[in-house]
Amino acid sequence: MQTFVLICDLKDEPEAIEAYEACHQAVSEAILESIRRAGILEMSIYRWKNRLTMIMKTDEDFTFEKKAALDNANPKVQEWEAFVGQYQSNLPGTPPNWRWALMKPIFQFKFEED
Repeated sequence: MQTFVLICDLKDEPEAIEAYEACHQAVSEAILESIRRAGILEMSIYRWKNRLTMIMKTDEDFTFEKKAALDNANPKVQEWEAFVGQYQSNLPGTPPNWRWALMKPIFQFKFEED
């Protein structure tokens, strides 16, 4: 299993934050299926103010290139991305229309019992 952590900023507007949270309370089955098909086994999104953190656990065959190809070929995913994109903003220092940025792992602790 692979683990990835990504960050994204929402527009710093209460209405955008509320709407983004609300649309994630009822994600369509088509979107959930596209996540599964890409090889994502678990996905969680956390929010602090307007900053989002996504944690993804994937199968060993997962790649972001494979996911992008599947997403680009799926009109429902394109519609979803355009919809949620209206609430997101660019992260500082990223190219235009950049939404989620992959974070670099720098520390990990795992307790192993004897």
